[in-house]
Amino acid sequence: MSSKKHYLLYGSERYALAILRPLQEAIRVRGDEAAWFFDGPGAEDLVADERLLTVDEVRRWKPIAVITSSNAVPHFFPGVKVETFHGFDAGKPRHIYVRGFFDLYCTTGPRDTAKFKEIADHVGHFTVTETGFPKLDPFMQEITGPLPEVRKPPVILYHSTFSPSWSAAETLYEEVKRLSRDGRWRWIVTFHPKMNPETTAKFKALQNEYLSFAENDNILELFPQVDMMCSDTSSALNEFLLTGKPVVTFKNRRPGPQLIDIDEPAQFEPAIERALARPPELLKAIRDYADAIHPYRDGHSSERVLDAIDAFIATGARNRRRKPLNLWRKLKLRRRIGYWGPA
Repeated sequence: MSSKKHYLLYGSERYALAILRPLQEAIRVRGDEAAWFFDGPGAEDLVADERLLTVDEVRRWKPIAVITSSNAVPHFFPGVKVETFHGFDAGKPRHIYVRGFFDLYCTTGPRDTAKFKEIADHVGHFTVTETGFPKLDPFMQEITGPLPEVRKPPVILYHSTFSPSWSAAETLYEEVKRLSRDGRWRWIVTFHPKMNPETTAKFKALQNEYLSFAENDNILELFPQVDMMCSDTSSALNEFLLTGKPVVTFKNRRPGPQLIDIDEPAQFEPAIERALARPPELLKAIRDYADAIHPYRDGHSSERVLDAIDAFIATGARNRRRKPLNLWRKLKLRRRIGYWGPA
C-alpha cells in the first residue's frame, strides 16, 4: 500500500494552471502525488506528466485535500477543501465572501487574513491560515530585489479587467493608440481572457514596432519585461505592485497612495510621465502596500499551503461548526459536472 499523500488540484478556469502548478511541484518534491480535475477551460493545456481524473477516479483515488483557486468546490470529492484564491482583493465585490464550501482558507497576506479571521470567528465553519500566494512562487526571485533602472525607451504594460463597468480599455483606447505611435515608449498589451472580443481585436490591430499584444496565460511572465503598468480595477495590478514598480490606474475602485489614479483620459500621459520619474514617496507607498498584501518574498508559499493542510488534518480536520447545507449551490455544481451519486 502506497504511503504517498494524494492531492487533487481543481480548476474551473485556465488561470488555475498558473496558480496551482507551483503546488503540484511542491507536492512532488515531498514525494507525494498530485492530480487534476477540471470542469471548465484548462484541461486541454495539461502536459504529458500531469494526470487528469474523472469524478469516479477522484472518489477512488481519495485525495487528502482538494485545493482550488475557484470560489466553489465539489462537496462530493473526498478530502479537506482548501481555497487559495485566484488573485488579490482589487476592490471588486465578493473577494471577502464566504460561500460555505471550504474547510481551510489559505490567505495571501495580513490584509486578507484579518478580514477572513473575523468572519471565521463569527461563523466557526472554516479555518484561516496565512500562507502567501502559490502562483507567485516561481517568480519571486525575478520580481523582488533591487528595482532595476527604467529602460531606454521605457516599456509600459497595459492591462485591463474584462468587467465592462470597471474596464478602461475602451475609454483609453484612443490615448493608447496615440501614445504608441511616436516611439517615446514601448507598449505590451494583455487582457483578461474574458475581455470583450471586439475590444481585444481593436487593440490587436494597433500592433506596430512600438506596441505588441501578448497572449500569455500567466501575466507574471511579462512583469520583468516592463517598467510600469497601466490598468483600472484588475487584481493583476496588485501582483505587479509586488515588483515595486509604479501603476497608473483609471477610476480604480480602491485608489490609494500606492497608485497614480486618474479619472480623465487627458490625465493619462502626464500620469505615465510621473510614474516613470519614480518619485520616492510613491515608491515607499508601493513597498508599504506590498508588505500588507503579500509580505512573503521566499517563493515558498506552496509549501506553507501544504503545511497548513497537514496542521489542519493533524488537529482532526474539523472546524468548530459544520459547514452550511448550501443545497442550491451544491445542486448547481452537480448539474455542471453531471454527477448525481453519493456525496
